[in-house]
Amino acid sequence: MISVNNVDKFYGTFQALTDVSLTVQQGERVVICGPSGSGKSTLIRCFNGLEFHSSGSIRIDGIEVEEDSKDLRRLRQEVGMVFQQFNLFPHLTILENLTIGPMKVQKIGKSEAEARARKYLERVHIPEQADKYPGQLSGGQQQRVAIARSLCMETRIMLFDEPTSALDPEMINEVLDVMVELADTGITMVCVTHEMGFARKVADTMVFMESGKIVEVSPPEKFFTNPESERCRMFLNQILEH
Repeated sequence: MISVNNVDKFYGTFQALTDVSLTVQQGERVVICGPSGSGKSTLIRCFNGLEFHSSGSIRIDGIEVEEDSKDLRRLRQEVGMVFQQFNLFPHLTILENLTIGPMKVQKIGKSEAEARARKYLERVHIPEQADKYPGQLSGGQQQRVAIARSLCMETRIMLFDEPTSALDPEMINEVLDVMVELADTGITMVCVTHEMGFARKVADTMVFMESGKIVEVSPPEKFFTNPESERCRMFLNQILEH
């Protein structure tokens, strides 16, 4: 589903990614972790063309990710992304936030778009919020709307870029619970997060990054109990203590 080969990414003279290779199978749930500035967010932003790699290759479901590719529009319809910030339109209702993409991009009718939106609001457990505005919802509810919005595009791959980092502690679990349920549907999922309890519960594969490189890739059981690298061991000790 995702094939990354020998990818480098530069911002001017600064190298954000160095020789990164990674394969994600259809239906696989991958959690990427590592210290701040390790290139995690840059990597997944390259998956849907929000950033473009400098060298190497990235293929998503057979589509080559390239800056001048004619397939970028199709790629972004297949790959949903949930960010740290919710990025909802404040002047639109929740229902309107969810229907605007399918109607404008996929050209489906209003009634079909609304039916789809209500279905996914049910899935994230907030169907009663459809007619409210984002400012009337809690942070956790807004993030669940953002997840539903990606699902409304009927995407085959979901990317999450630290989706709980902007939330108050008591709202984190309500978002993670929805993501756990979503993982059980068989969607291909790549998630950048520091939530190790969630990672342990959901991930098929753990990826540890540092300084723009992938240091370790392993199943969660091995990753959490017997990591290969000393750097990964230090990171886990630090993060699991908190």
